[in-house]
Amino acid sequence: MKLTTLLNKDTYTPDTQRALISGILGGLAGTAVKSIVEHYLPVRKVEQRSAQIKILDDLSTKITGGPISVENEALAEQLVNFPVGASVGAAYGYGKKDKDELKVFDGVILGSTTWFTTHETSLPLMGLEENPKDIPIKTQANELFAHVMFGITTELVRSFVSKKLKNR
Repeated sequence: MKLTTLLNKDTYTPDTQRALISGILGGLAGTAVKSIVEHYLPVRKVEQRSAQIKILDDLSTKITGGPISVENEALAEQLVNFPVGASVGAAYGYGKKDKDELKVFDGVILGSTTWFTTHETSLPLMGLEENPKDIPIKTQANELFAHVMFGITTELVRSFVSKKLKNR
């Protein structure tokens, strides 16, 4: 099959569209809840910059010649968090496209695996976070809790929106 034929073919079923929309909305809601949790529970040392800010500082320096201003760091961090959360939610929603029922434990699994694959493995390997053994257990627990809340919220919203879209 030619690439143009594949791209012109209408391959998205209503189930796929519903799954992606519900997953994206779930991921956005989950990210908002995670951000609120992180506002109240410390997930890093006060003076420590997040991985998102480190990446954006590097990008900003390459584009503008200077890092992100301290006043704009909170906004810049969310400009990374929300698209990532929406993307994770979309993938999650697609993976559950034939399963409308609410399964809170699936959200717990989503949140904990997201935490593990970022904060416990990939970010330390890229040098964007400390080695997990150098991070206090309480800080790690707060980060894990925030991610689990992300996953649960993503699942709650995904299931709700998916059912509403299916029944309209």
